[in-house]
Amino acid sequence: MTLAYLSEEDLAEFTKFFLVACLDQLKFMDGLMRPDRLRTRIRMWADEEVRLRKLPAKVNNILEAILYRGELPRGDADRIVGTGERRARRVVSALIDQGVVMSETTRAPLRLAFPAALVSRLMPGLFPEPIAGFDELELENEQSRL
Repeated sequence: MTLAYLSEEDLAEFTKFFLVACLDQLKFMDGLMRPDRLRTRIRMWADEEVRLRKLPAKVNNILEAILYRGELPRGDADRIVGTGERRARRVVSALIDQGVVMSETTRAPLRLAFPAALVSRLMPGLFPEPIAGFDELELENEQSRL
């Protein structure tokens, strides 16, 4: 195995290139995901799910706590929700069932998750929207070849 040695000047040039590329990617992802609006998108989704009775009330309390803290110890859920332990467990379970909150174990802290089904709502622009009718067109082309 041969080792290539860089001069100090070459190393500095590569480091500058690497950091510029990193900054470019950060700016690109920031513009694409708009993290400054993430809280609003999460709240809007949760409010809609509560109105549709797919999630219990008070889910926003849990989601906001996790969003600002990074994670939430399960034991804090009842205090955050402002109800008893049983009600808080139901709120947390509903969020876990929706795939929006996750935990490594049943006792580990809760963290936000971004399920694929919600990616267009929570992080619009991250992936291109599917072209309507594309699958049908592809199927027709495949059938005509047979």
